[in-house]
Amino acid sequence: MLPTPRQKEILEAVRSLTAERGAAPTLRDIASRVGLASVSTVHKHLALLEERGLLRRRRRRRRREIELLPEAQLGAAVEVPLLGRIVAGRPIETVAEERRVALPKDLVRGVRTYVLQVKGDSMMEEQILDGDYIVVEERSTPRDGEVVVALIDGRETTLKRYHRARGRVRLVPAHPSMKPIEIRAESLRVQGIVAGVLRKYD
Repeated sequence: MLPTPRQKEILEAVRSLTAERGAAPTLRDIASRVGLASVSTVHKHLALLEERGLLRRRRRRRRREIELLPEAQLGAAVEVPLLGRIVAGRPIETVAEERRVALPKDLVRGVRTYVLQVKGDSMMEEQILDGDYIVVEERSTPRDGEVVVALIDGRETTLKRYHRARGRVRLVPAHPSMKPIEIRAESLRVQGIVAGVLRKYD
């Protein structure tokens, strides 16, 4: 028997939460992701999915782990490179050794997708916080209002919301104490568009 729409949501929640956090999610994590108030309902669905051979649950160190089996791996996580850190006002700091990050397949877009770690709080009101990881779709032509990774005058890299009017570009931060940056369009090179945000919980 095929999983129900709700069970498909739970499978996708397990997949995406595991990719985001690098560890199996808790029942409460899954309930929150799919909009269920009761963890017992999540437990019941997981038991049914286990019976159908779509996942396996194991107990390790007082915690029950959830492993998706091959039959549930359609649309599974895709690995992309973690290229470095983006710090306002400086070039991207590349990592010494290339690392890979597993992403939900629906976050991997365009010709090339990569991940950067954010340093600073210029986009805090967009819920992009210091230490977060942004998923970047490599694209040089943003749509108005998109959040972009932008290189200014070939020297400084910044993460801002993009607006264009009359040959000029306005890069708008999401921080109450910071002002927009206004520059000529030819002084700016957009390196990518933010497609998603990942947050690691310690």
